[in-house]
Amino acid sequence: MPPRGGERERQQSGRKRPSSTGPIRKKSCYFCKEKVEEIDYKNANQLRRYVSEKGKIRSRRITGACRRHQRQVAVAVKRAREMALLPYVSDSR
Repeated sequence: MPPRGGERERQQSGRKRPSSTGPIRKKSCYFCKEKVEEIDYKNANQLRRYVSEKGKIRSRRITGACRRHQRQVAVAVKRAREMALLPYVSDSR
C-alpha cells in the first residue's frame, strides 16, 4: 500500500543531518591549555561560561572541558551558588 499524503510529508520533514565533509574536530579543554590545576569557585566571571542562561551547568559536550576539569567546574559552580556568587536560577522566565 503506498504511503498517504500525510505520511509522505512526515518522512520528508525529518531533521537533516549536516554533511560530514571533513574530520570532526574535538573541542580542547581551556583549563588543560592554560595548565590550570584547580578551578577557583571565587572566580564567578570564569564560571559563568559554564552555566546556561537558565542557571544549569553546561555539559562537557557543549563546553569542551575534559572529564577532570568538568567535575571541578561542577563543584566550583555549586560552591559559588552556595556563597551567592552565582544564582541557582535565572531572574526572568
